[in-house]
Amino acid sequence: MMLFFSVCSAQNEGQYTHFMFNRLSYNPAYAGSSGAISFTLLYNNQWLGLDLQSPVPGVDAGTTPVNYLVSFDMPIRWLHGGVGLIFNSQSIGYHNNTTIDIDYAFRLYWGPGNLAAAVEANLYSFAFNTTNLYGCSDLTGDPSSPSSRAGDPAVNGKDISDFMFDVSTGLYYQVPGEWYASLSVKNLLGSRSDDLNYQNARTVYAMGGYEYQFPYNPSFKLKPSVLIKGASMSVWQAEAALIVDYDNAFWGGLGYRIRDAFTFMAGVNWKWLKVGVAYDLTTSKLGYMKPGRSLGTIEVFVNGSFRIDIPKHKPTVSGNTRLTR
Repeated sequence: MMLFFSVCSAQNEGQYTHFMFNRLSYNPAYAGSSGAISFTLLYNNQWLGLDLQSPVPGVDAGTTPVNYLVSFDMPIRWLHGGVGLIFNSQSIGYHNNTTIDIDYAFRLYWGPGNLAAAVEANLYSFAFNTTNLYGCSDLTGDPSSPSSRAGDPAVNGKDISDFMFDVSTGLYYQVPGEWYASLSVKNLLGSRSDDLNYQNARTVYAMGGYEYQFPYNPSFKLKPSVLIKGASMSVWQAEAALIVDYDNAFWGGLGYRIRDAFTFMAGVNWKWLKVGVAYDLTTSKLGYMKPGRSLGTIEVFVNGSFRIDIPKHKPTVSGNTRLTR
């Protein structure tokens, strides 16, 4: 037993292909940085087609990671920065997790751009459905019959839920229209749930991006971006993407996530709306184009950004018709 003892950990934070358009979910200091009221709707279905083997025939085997994300942020001048709100719902296996993040970013002008520092309150609600869990010790009769389950005293065939609180922080510097750099740490407290035997992993995110406009054809822009993430200072992953934008109306790009997938992205901008779709071609052992393996990941997002300009009141002018000599 000592020779084969090991500790396993799994995906903790949501994974998004459009990370360059979804910076608020990685760094609270991004809140209000666009100078406009902005909202994002995002759907991510990871590892489509992956065959999850049920322990008992006819019993639900759970779900691959599915994420629904809604975010909102805006600048507030009298707060010298911006505020943000993120709602994220994730289903993975027999877990259903809901997260609400509340952000405040303090921003100041420094050099050619502006620097923001932020704090984020993280509210987690975790639910674990154990009714479909079966172990070898639970099967006292015919393994194909769910009625043969004896029951596990650790879970007792009931749903388990818990609530957790955590804190995150980040720094964000940008030169609008040129480049940005981002550094953040999620789950500083590393909150733990004894009921679920679950602990938030402290996760570091480093992100950066650049815009290059072709001098002889200003309608085209190259937008490279990179994201590096590390959980508990032990598991690291990096991904990079290159997007080509035409006249701020159409865009498309390619990317690669190390040991995971090639990514393909495309989208359109229409007035104040941005719509994008992405496909991840799995390159890990979960894929390899074999029956029952992952057929890839699909992600769709919609972003809206608009400004509300309040006109300044013109000074009141009054005339005096009185004449003097």
